Amino acid sequence: MMIESLGVLPVVAEAVDAGGGIVPFQIIGFILAVIGLVFFLGTAVGMVRFPDFYTRMHAAGKGDSLSTMLILSGFALITMVDFSLGSWLLLVFVDFAIAYALLNFVSAIVVSRYLNRTISLREIEEREKAKGAKV
Repeated sequence: MMIESLGVLPVVAEAVDAGGGIVPFQIIGFILAVIGLVFFLGTAVGMVRFPDFYTRMHAAGKGDSLSTMLILSGFALITMVDFSLGSWLLLVFVDFAIAYALLNFVSAIVVSRYLNRTISLREIEEREKAKGAKV
């Protein structure tokens, strides 16, 4: 059909071809997934551009968790066309994945505190200068 030739998301194209139309869950899910991809891009840029270890750790812990939560919840809404048992099980699975993503940035804080206590900032700067990074 026409929508497939435009390069639109295959799941949305499949729903339109089936005659169901685009439901609001799919529109909201698509928006959440795109916002998650934007946050993931910001995380990747932060990992490359930030000057030292701690700010890179912050970008990896916070941005990756937020983008994962947004993308997973968006894809769950895209695939949740009806309110069947399979859709609700998918939603429960995504909730567990979101809880895992929330634990990701908590672990980033714990790792950075541990490194702060065990390795001095001077040693980290010397290692990054040896690698050629800006400090």
